[in-house]
Amino acid sequence: MLKGIDHLVIVVKDLDQAAKDYQQLGFTVVPGGHHPVGSHNMLISFADGSYLEIIAFYREARDHRWWGPLEKGERLVDYCMQTDDLQGDTKKLRDAGVEINDPVPWSRKRPDGYELKWVLSLATGSHRGVAPFLIQDVTPRAERIPQEFQHQNGAAGIGTLTIAVEELSTVQRWYETALGAAATAFTDDMLGARGIYFTVGPHSVEFIMPVDPQSPLADWLRTYGPSPYATTLKTATPAPPLLDLALTHGANLSFGV
Repeated sequence: MLKGIDHLVIVVKDLDQAAKDYQQLGFTVVPGGHHPVGSHNMLISFADGSYLEIIAFYREARDHRWWGPLEKGERLVDYCMQTDDLQGDTKKLRDAGVEINDPVPWSRKRPDGYELKWVLSLATGSHRGVAPFLIQDVTPRAERIPQEFQHQNGAAGIGTLTIAVEELSTVQRWYETALGAAATAFTDDMLGARGIYFTVGPHSVEFIMPVDPQSPLADWLRTYGPSPYATTLKTATPAPPLLDLALTHGANLSFGV
């Protein structure tokens, strides 16, 4: 069963600079370590069990799933769902039409030398970033996710992930099959769009398509294609600060009201 968003992926060019910028925004940023595939990361973990992964490359890695997206610009590029049945949920998504690989082992070595291990099922091709990739831990999950949840800006978790798409019926089929629950429809007049959303554990995942040619989503889709567009964060403070988007490295982050 899908249990909620495990983490969101923000790809950047300079990891150290991004870490400094997110610290300036009031986040507690923890070094994550190095993956053997050429990437390294910093992590921002939340009390709801989810986290933001800020990732960059320490060497050329053109076959990496996020190398190509980075060439178009720093931004939120992907999302991972936690599952307690990796094989079963992979099959559900594949049966619903998602291009998703069989589970494969991955690892990361933390700065203290501890080697984290997990297994991933990766959505591929044009479905990458629209369908989730799935994770199941081999080493304890609490070792993978920094247990530092206090943030000066009051961030407490992920609220809603918004994904821009060109049509809704395909993703509706994916999620209704995987969750066994119906989508809820909505309209967004400010964005000139309509969409559907699903509740997955403590999080909301919404898919939104432009219906107004002047919608900013239309320009987003022309530039980046169907992909994560924005996320709202939960907050523990009644008057959360505005996040300076010049410091988020292209990620559309805001605090929910």
